Amino acid sequence: MDQLLAEINEIPLRASEFLKHSPDYKLPLRVPYLGMGSSYFAPLAFKYMGIDIYPELASEYFNYIQRGRKKRKSGVIISQSGYSSEAVWCADLFGRYVAITNDPGSTLARHTNAAENISLFAGHEQYSSSKTYINTLLALFRGFGFDARDAAALLSDKIKEYDNLGRKMAGDIYNEITRKKVHGIYIIGNGPNVATAYEAALIMSENTKLCFTGLPLAQYDHGAKETAAGSIVIQILAKGRSRERADKLSRTISDAGAYVLTIEEPAAEEKFSVIYNIIPFNFMAVYLAGMLDVRVTFAIGGKITTTS
Repeated sequence: MDQLLAEINEIPLRASEFLKHSPDYKLPLRVPYLGMGSSYFAPLAFKYMGIDIYPELASEYFNYIQRGRKKRKSGVIISQSGYSSEAVWCADLFGRYVAITNDPGSTLARHTNAAENISLFAGHEQYSSSKTYINTLLALFRGFGFDARDAAALLSDKIKEYDNLGRKMAGDIYNEITRKKVHGIYIIGNGPNVATAYEAALIMSENTKLCFTGLPLAQYDHGAKETAAGSIVIQILAKGRSRERADKLSRTISDAGAYVLTIEEPAAEEKFSVIYNIIPFNFMAVYLAGMLDVRVTFAIGGKITTTS
């Protein structure tokens, strides 16, 4: 547990390292942004900020979308390791592409079609994506012309607060699942925080071995809310166009028997809230795993950085 917590607590330092050492650059619009897992979720946040990009799963893009078609002129491929096979497969689908990786010496970064390599400066990461996810968000903010320096600077002040919140929420969830049968655990968000919901569900599931489902709030409202009784719902909140709907839904599903928890950084603009809202989940995943006596993060097949 100490090693996992150490990686999470490095988030402010590694964010600062990226902002200090990464040069200015401009990312292309109206092109595919490919990745797997966290590397797919990060650009999805920017799509829902209104940035004109096309996030796609690298595996599905390779096997279905681009298969048999003419090579595209340009794109962006994101792989935190730089070795994920699905990302590397896609390198030959573009005349030139921008690589966003945590390893400038990786296969993806050094491919002959890589026109530019943007290094994440996140340092070594052995467990669930924490530092690299935040730095990927910062890399995209910079590339799309947003100044995230003030937002990132607050991380040092906030990290202990998020640690405490993650520990408390882990205890709340543990108490709920041990005192009664819980048939579903959902994490829901709006707009840019749809990506946060997906990322949070990923890290909570892989750390605790419980099934967390990430959904857009509106999608949950269109059917999954019928499972409210006997479920846990974690709502990711932000100041934005869907806030009133989120508050109303919270009351509705609470009345129907759901156990509702919320995460929000009230001081943040909605677009920058994605930097903060994921961090309590990182801590929550570690503490809940400890309460459940889950000691291995990647027990089935190891951490996916390369596959055949």
